[in-house]
Amino acid sequence: QLVESGGGLVQPGGSLRLSCAASGGIIQLSDIHWYRQAPGLQLELVASITGGAITYVAESVKGRFTISRDNAKNTVYLQMNRLKPEDTAAYYCNMLQDGTFLQWGRGTQVTVTS
Repeated sequence: QLVESGGGLVQPGGSLRLSCAASGGIIQLSDIHWYRQAPGLQLELVASITGGAITYVAESVKGRFTISRDNAKNTVYLQMNRLKPEDTAAYYCNMLQDGTFLQWGRGTQVTVTS
């Protein structure tokens, strides 16, 4: 299981950096995905990073969010800048192992409000 952290309450235009960590080195060389889910809405893929550090970010966050990884720390980050109220959601990270997602973690809540 991966563990998310770094969420919080922030004003529009603010920034947060989310972290996705795991023990045992399972993040290294794995593709890691950040998802978010707002109340009443479906799970949405926000960003992904491959084991070779090739990145993808959703169109809705392009230019504002950046995904990166630090294999030495076994951690993947989601840097979120210029946050908007519509970014409010629970954010989750996950990876596929043998074709199946790991057990979903508790996520980290991001709330953007003035």
